[in-house]
Parts: sequence; C-alpha cells; structure tokens
Amino acid sequence: MYNTYMLKKKFLSFVLFFTVTYSASFIGGLITINLKEPWYSELVKSNFNPPDWVFAPVWTTLYLMMTLAIWFFWHSNNIYMSTIYIYFFHIVFNTTWSIVFFGLHQILLALFVLLILIFLIIVLILRFKRVNLFSYYLMILYLLWSTYALFLNFNLLLLYYL
Repeated sequence: MYNTYMLKKKFLSFVLFFTVTYSASFIGGLITINLKEPWYSELVKSNFNPPDWVFAPVWTTLYLMMTLAIWFFWHSNNIYMSTIYIYFFHIVFNTTWSIVFFGLHQILLALFVLLILIFLIIVLILRFKRVNLFSYYLMILYLLWSTYALFLNFNLLLLYYL
C-alpha cells in the first residue's frame, strides 16, 4: 500500500513538473510559429546560427532534462521550496524570451531577458548542486545552450544595428 502511494505521488509530481516545463515550450512554440515570419527570415544572421531545424530537437531534449532535474530535486532530502519557486519563475523568463524576440521582435529586450534567464539557471544549478548532483548535471547543457543563445542574440543585435 505504501509503495503504491509513493509511486502515485512520484508520478503525479512528474506530470506537474512536465506540464509546467513544457508549457514554456508550447507557448514559445505558438508565438514562434505565428509571429516569427517574415521578420526572422529577413534578419541578417551570422555564420554561427544553426539551421532552424536544430532548435526543436535541442529544446525538446533540454525541456526533458529540466523536467527531470526539478523532479529529482523535488524527491531529494533537504529541499527548499524557494528553489522550486525559482524554477517556476525561471520558466516564466524562458517563455518570455520567445514572446519578446519572436512575438514583439525586440532583439535588445530579448537579450536582457536572456541575461536574467541565465542568471536564474546559474542560481538553480548552484542550489541543485547542494542537494542533488544528478539535477545539477542535467542543467549544465541547458546553461551552455542558453549561453550560446545569448551569443546568437547578441550577434543578431549587432547585425541588426550595423
């Protein structure tokens, strides 16, 4: 009886974290699909920009890793609810970047949103490291990809104003 209850509780927490995390992907995807063109295609991009088809599988994988990171953290000993709140807050900034960049076409503002997002990712990584190393490691690729996105965003900003 106890094991069934615990399994159900773990499953439900995974569903909650999965839903919250992938809601960022869903909202960002809707904004991107509906408001990106023709604006994005007309931007001058650097040679560092990957082809468009790369973004969907990379982000899908990163969202899964983020979900697993927060889920493993949640089921660790000595968790702090403030870390969970920071995770949810960071999801808002993750979504906000797509809205600002692809929806509003504001490259500079998107750069600032990305800087805040990266700061929150670093905070999460440091908090995860104290409690669950697996969660910590799962977030590293997300930080690297977001830093790469910052580089791309900055390049687009420079090329847009040059």
